[in-house]
Amino acid sequence: MRLDIFLKESRIIKRRTVAKSMCDEGYVFIFDKKAKASYEVKTGDEISIYFKQKKISYRVLDIPHKGTKKSESDKFSEVIGEEFYEK
Repeated sequence: MRLDIFLKESRIIKRRTVAKSMCDEGYVFIFDKKAKASYEVKTGDEISIYFKQKKISYRVLDIPHKGTKKSESDKFSEVIGEEFYEK
């Protein structure tokens, strides 16, 4: 599954277009390397996302299928780290 679709289906980012633009602008990393939106996500990948005031790292536990229910979205990734920035 493409990275931008995974981020949307796992509810890490709410919209695919936002996930794609974050990848294109260099805010998403896989194992500390910049990731493209077309990257094929695999179980065990470590995804780091730089948001406005924090960096959150996730581990991929499973690959969701298209149209996943919101209640099932927490089964696909776990937070493994969180760092806040100072203004």
